[in-house]
Amino acid sequence: MIRFLQSHGFAAFVGLVLYVGVTAWLWPMPQRIEPPTIGSKIRPVPAPSWEYVNPEVDQLVAELQSARTALRDRERDLNELAARLEAERLELHSVTQNVHRLQLELDQTFLRVREEEMANLKKLGRVYAKMSPEGAAGILKELEEATVVKIMLFMKENETAPILESLSGMGHSDLAAAISERLRVVVYRTPEGKPGA
Repeated sequence: MIRFLQSHGFAAFVGLVLYVGVTAWLWPMPQRIEPPTIGSKIRPVPAPSWEYVNPEVDQLVAELQSARTALRDRERDLNELAARLEAERLELHSVTQNVHRLQLELDQTFLRVREEEMANLKKLGRVYAKMSPEGAAGILKELEEATVVKIMLFMKENETAPILESLSGMGHSDLAAAISERLRVVVYRTPEGKPGA
């Protein structure tokens, strides 16, 4: 019999019986649920753990929602700023293009006026050269010095000398001296960049 008790089969059988017995003894018995009667109190069913109220968790959730709202507002503000900057960049580009176009037009107008002024100055130089020195001096003394110098640049030396002499004879020797000084230092250039004759 000792051999039977020491055999593996007996040990397995005893283990199986013990397992079934302990499991049956520890297995909870279903409780009978009776319908509530009038006037009886219903016990609350415990809520799942995720429904418990925790003020720290609520505070964290509120902070996260506040941060999310702030981020949305910030993103909206940044998008509006980017759109405004793009509109201003386009407007600035348009204004820059207009300024560049106007600058080109102004340069062309300036060159045209300068060319016309040169033609007019040459013509005036010929007119004053044909006049008597006293008559030309009478007119030139009323003009600005810069204009007189420009006109005299287109006149020959033998034509300017009598006019300057007439100016100093009329009591305007300071004007004749100032014109002479400016004629000495002036270098008049044509639009092509060549010195004027």
